[in-house]
Amino acid sequence: MSVKIAIVNSSSFGRNFPEHLEKLKSFGEVDRFQFPYDMRGKELAHELMGYSIIIASVKPYYDKEFFQYKDKTLLITRHGIGYDNIDIKSAQEKGTYVTKVDGYVEREAVAESAVTLLLDVIRKVRAASLKVKEGKWSERASFMGCEIRDKVVGIIGIGNIGSRVCEILKYGFNAKVIAYDPYLAPGLIRERGAEPVKTLEELLKTADMISLNASLNAGNYHMLSKKEFSIMKKGVYIVDTARGELIDQDALIKALDDGIVAGVGMDVVENEPIDENHPLLAYENVIITPHISAYTRECLKGMGDKVVSDVEKVLNGEVPDGVIK
Repeated sequence: MSVKIAIVNSSSFGRNFPEHLEKLKSFGEVDRFQFPYDMRGKELAHELMGYSIIIASVKPYYDKEFFQYKDKTLLITRHGIGYDNIDIKSAQEKGTYVTKVDGYVEREAVAESAVTLLLDVIRKVRAASLKVKEGKWSERASFMGCEIRDKVVGIIGIGNIGSRVCEILKYGFNAKVIAYDPYLAPGLIRERGAEPVKTLEELLKTADMISLNASLNAGNYHMLSKKEFSIMKKGVYIVDTARGELIDQDALIKALDDGIVAGVGMDVVENEPIDENHPLLAYENVIITPHISAYTRECLKGMGDKVVSDVEKVLNGEVPDGVIK
């Protein structure tokens, strides 16, 4: 009996690099699924019954109940680097390997996306371009921006991607970079090019621009909320290419209304995907892209290579690289 492989909610896997999909088909039956993003537990387990390999996106949720009801699953391999939607402990108890793409594969693409969003927001590129298309070149004087040079940029989470954002902004734009990362020693943060701060509050009070590059966990949900926005410098710019859940949306909207936040660039939004009626889309100084930071040819090629390698190793009775523990 051939293995059954499920590609779940991944719109990019095998699209630009069909060789990845063809390789999977050489292993067994391959099916694509698009489930509601909030699906989880018994319902999700029922839908994926019989599939021993799952290629997973950022949603839905493979929680404790999912593993309780799901039949034998050899592998859940993330087509990406975040795995906050997978209950790792329950997977281990069920004998399921969970893997992800190596961080370096997405490093350049996501870091460049963060800088792109920042530049768009502070220089009002998109808004100015739309005015030209409307025949309103004469309104160009209204698009006053600011420079990154000599600004204090605060990076929250200076790991794999955050460290690259730091390099680009420090050495490419001469920014003064500070960083908050409770998981790294001050010396290591300095080695990565930033001046460490002891607390998140210190960063928020000091930074002219903030880049969110932290992974999502139980302790940092809504890490930027009402209190945090209240201590930021007025006119701060924020970029989030990590997870939308790191920001309290209601608190952000109030900070925009109060003029505390001058502009926001987001590639991720809480409860994504969003539709055209989302309240943040009403703000001209908010740029939202549909979670495309990893969408470069180089990155997607590397991501697909890793997923296929994981599947092949498991089916050959080997332990895949980088099992999450």
